[in-house]
Amino acid sequence: MKLHIIIEKDEAGYYVAEVPALPGCLSQGKTYEEAITNVKEAIEGWLEVMESKQSFDPSKLIEVAV
Repeated sequence: MKLHIIIEKDEAGYYVAEVPALPGCLSQGKTYEEAITNVKEAIEGWLEVMESKQSFDPSKLIEVAV
């Protein structure tokens, strides 16, 4: 899965990473690289939580690539 991430440096010097496609999914790090590592973990957690909130019939899943 590929997602766009916006990374900006805040006033305190931390790098803040946000995933616009996943509302509320963000993280931060002291370095740019750390922010990327941390946001990857945040994405995994976000997806796990969303999947656990909704029950679905696996036979009705459709995979779409764009």
